[in-house]
Amino acid sequence: MVTDSDMFDVTKEIKVDKLKRSPAHYENFPVASMVLPKHLRKPISLIYMFARQADDFADEGRHRPAWRLTKLQGFKNELDLIQNNAATKSPFFTELGMSIRKYEMPLAPFYDLLGAFSQDVTKARYANFFELLDYCRRSANPVGALLLHLFGKATPENLIYSNKICTALQLINFYQDVAIDFKNEFHKNRIYLCQDEMKKFGVTEAQIASQHINKHWEEFMLFNIARAEAMLNEGKPLGRVLPGRIGLEMRMIINSGERVIVKLKNVRGDIYKHRPTLQAWDWPVILLKALL
Repeated sequence: MVTDSDMFDVTKEIKVDKLKRSPAHYENFPVASMVLPKHLRKPISLIYMFARQADDFADEGRHRPAWRLTKLQGFKNELDLIQNNAATKSPFFTELGMSIRKYEMPLAPFYDLLGAFSQDVTKARYANFFELLDYCRRSANPVGALLLHLFGKATPENLIYSNKICTALQLINFYQDVAIDFKNEFHKNRIYLCQDEMKKFGVTEAQIASQHINKHWEEFMLFNIARAEAMLNEGKPLGRVLPGRIGLEMRMIINSGERVIVKLKNVRGDIYKHRPTLQAWDWPVILLKALL
């Protein structure tokens, strides 16, 4: 049963003094790194914490769907207060609202994130790539859009580049986490792969459940990886368009994605035995490439 108190305490888990990362939250891509100008690290951390906590409501713990949706609705209620310039009792949303007003960030990307996370609670299959792209449009692209607004570089052209990058990175994460998403005991049997393409390549859900690798799986995964790589390349010019340290940060993010793509290709999509992750020795290579 969901109580009124559940609606009221949705922001108690968030601490505004520092960016907390659980060991369970592996991150391939830099978040509010030291490369960024100091004055932007705090607002970027607030965006990250908003997305991380909302995502955890959808994913973590042994909670029923009603509890998860209630928590996400609580975040939406807080955004509504910010939109209406009304006071909030949450220290986190007070700070977030101040950053939103200071940097003139739009609220639509925050609402889109909540819509995507709510969808995670209720939808576990994607019929085709158009459905998956719509999910990425709300689960990944908003973060890039918000960063561009913080940088003062949210031009139509830059937003197109950013959307390509963010969607590609989201797809890459899907391919890394096929086994995790399917086996996770908290959110049962999610598959972020297109059902029509699985059928075309002769890949079945039973094969995912058994983690069986064959020629069909390899061809299917390499097809998906190539499409994500092409999309990342389409957005790549943004790394040179953005100036200074902001551009450097963007190039590091792009290079991180490229590095994971190489690892996915090297194992020919066998993410069951060889899940690609970025290690400590990868980061100097990523940084050096970004500097060149």
